[in-house]
Amino acid sequence: MSRPSPVGRRPARPKPTPPKLVDLARWLWIGSALVGLGRFLFQLADRGMLIDMLREDQQRNGVTMSQDEVDAAVSGGILMGLLMGALLVLVYAVLANRVAGGRNWARIVLTVFGAVGIVVGVTRLILVASGLAAAMKLQVATPDLVFGTITMVLDAAAIVLMYLPSVSGYFRSQRSVADKTPRVANGL
Repeated sequence: MSRPSPVGRRPARPKPTPPKLVDLARWLWIGSALVGLGRFLFQLADRGMLIDMLREDQQRNGVTMSQDEVDAAVSGGILMGLLMGALLVLVYAVLANRVAGGRNWARIVLTVFGAVGIVVGVTRLILVASGLAAAMKLQVATPDLVFGTITMVLDAAAIVLMYLPSVSGYFRSQRSVADKTPRVANGL
């Protein structure tokens, strides 16, 4: 026996099942965020590099810190980095689920995020391949390039899947439309 709906409210409509390609795009976005988190964790795991970066920054700014202060600053930075990485994965997961729910705004936001990531990644690859990164004294670790390339491929595939003609109607059909009949200017 079903319960009556609250006064003035209509029962919620069942959520439509997303097309398989949109669902695949959702999982590609989540996978991309997790690979990005892995890349970030790899960078945070190199505590020695983080300490060296902090020491170089101190020398440039003329600041001196004791080893205990450096260790505390690096530990705090790692903790903040972990929290930010987890938050980023959560944001991507929420947006990807909104895409699976047919929300066009989420599709646009993820497209912008993905496009920026692809442009930055391709630029990094070009700089490394051409030797300009070494000439500019930029150090790019091989695992960083591998993680970045995987993320770019996942992002590009997810973007393509979200804009295929076979799924574009799904996003148009999910636009919110008021359940009530529209009122005209005189209130009738």
